[in-house]
Amino acid sequence: MHDIRAIRENPAAYEKAWGRRSGIDAKSVVAEILSLDTEVRKAIQSKEAGEQARNAKSKEIGKAKASKDETLAAKLMAEVAEAKATIDEAGKAEAEAIAKRDYLLASLPNLPMDDVPDGKDEHANKVMRTVGTPRQFNFQPKDHADIGEGLKMMDFEVAARMSGARFVVLKEQLAKLERALTAFMLDVQTVENAYSETAVPLLVKEHAMRGTGQLPKFAEDLFQTKPFVDPSKIGRTEIDLRQATKNLFKQRAYAESVRLLLEEAGQLWSDDPDKATRKSELAAELKKRLVEMPTHEDLKDHYTDVGELLDFLRSDFYLIPTAEVSLTNIVREQILDVAQLPMRMTAATPCFRSEAGSAGRDTKGMIRMHQFIKVELVSITKPEDSDAELERMTRCAEGILERLELPYRTMMLCAGDMGFGARKTYDLEVWLPSQNTYREISSCSTCGDFQARRMDARFRRAQGEKPEFVHTLNGSGLAVGRTLVAILENYQEEDGRVRVPKALIPYMGNLEVIG
Repeated sequence: MHDIRAIRENPAAYEKAWGRRSGIDAKSVVAEILSLDTEVRKAIQSKEAGEQARNAKSKEIGKAKASKDETLAAKLMAEVAEAKATIDEAGKAEAEAIAKRDYLLASLPNLPMDDVPDGKDEHANKVMRTVGTPRQFNFQPKDHADIGEGLKMMDFEVAARMSGARFVVLKEQLAKLERALTAFMLDVQTVENAYSETAVPLLVKEHAMRGTGQLPKFAEDLFQTKPFVDPSKIGRTEIDLRQATKNLFKQRAYAESVRLLLEEAGQLWSDDPDKATRKSELAAELKKRLVEMPTHEDLKDHYTDVGELLDFLRSDFYLIPTAEVSLTNIVREQILDVAQLPMRMTAATPCFRSEAGSAGRDTKGMIRMHQFIKVELVSITKPEDSDAELERMTRCAEGILERLELPYRTMMLCAGDMGFGARKTYDLEVWLPSQNTYREISSCSTCGDFQARRMDARFRRAQGEKPEFVHTLNGSGLAVGRTLVAILENYQEEDGRVRVPKALIPYMGNLEVIG
């Protein structure tokens, strides 16, 4: 979330910065923000004026009643009622304007740093360094998919039968290579680079996605889940509680009443305090009806709290597209002690992406998958330390490629090619012989206080001092699947076998050649 006060004080700076991003009419956006902000402030002023009038008239009512002047008291009571109506209307107008303003602010990307090059797309990215020399083959190098299928250790057809396109089954030595790469990367990042290994949830709620910037703008890129009752307890049939009348309560006498309760529940998930009582009543009634069924005795113990039942019924979870989401949200709504900074965390997790905007791109092989493993790096720092931390994090990612002796280059992304939450980004691109080009294998970014504001993540320099927003950084150290791809292509032999990089031999049980 952007700082509305900073936008009010210096709208020209935001107009200039957003103007460097692709696809943003910065002048119109800033004008709309300021217009909505004006509506918010007018509504607040109107509400405050109504409150002052109500309070003043309320005091006068007491005096009028004390003096037995019922006519005046009645007149004042009517004026208080009018003031209350004004307060209610102004409160609604304020809430609507805030919602519109904050949604717009949440949908706008971070501001590029001054040293980030201008440009609309990848053609304007800047090469920072190139490391290693691409191997000269005395035969025509194969694509990684052809190598893996030739070894009979990479199967896209089997994966497609169970999951569809953009999935793969790795077998035997390639499955072991994936595991070896993951362990190798974690060992380097934790033992040598001082990142703390962390095991994190793969399913997170909406607010976590909003905190790191995936929502609200990029919902189509995410996989979303719905809560189900444990199928092992209800005849092995997965039942969504929102569809309970079509499944669990089918052919039951009270099916229709439960359906109506669920339907009403779907309309009560706002935070309107006026609905709090009805929400509690609804949850209690729904719980009662659920546990009346002999087949659902287990729910009596599982949902003992009304709020927990409500949370379960309304919760949608998201599969993480990167462990950045889970790791960064560790500091959500926290005030850290300055001695805790910098925090450096790493996690190896499966990542899930819909690739909604990638139709027709990289359809063959493992370059662009719905599910892949990645070792993620996240740092939480003081504001003055984040620039140096980005350089350090990038070197930590580069070190993996150097140990694996894979040729790569480091790019500074231009303003138009950076990710939504980044202020500055370095992409690492590894050489792929079959494509005769470099392809992204890691992206390291500093986000400034952009994510911290959305998560309310702060730190305190000394006791009694005002808390400040932390800075957050994230990067891949590395994407395991793409590293496996790079090894297959760069270490392939003419007979279809693949040499194991020296750094990985101990992790492969001293195996030196795959195949």
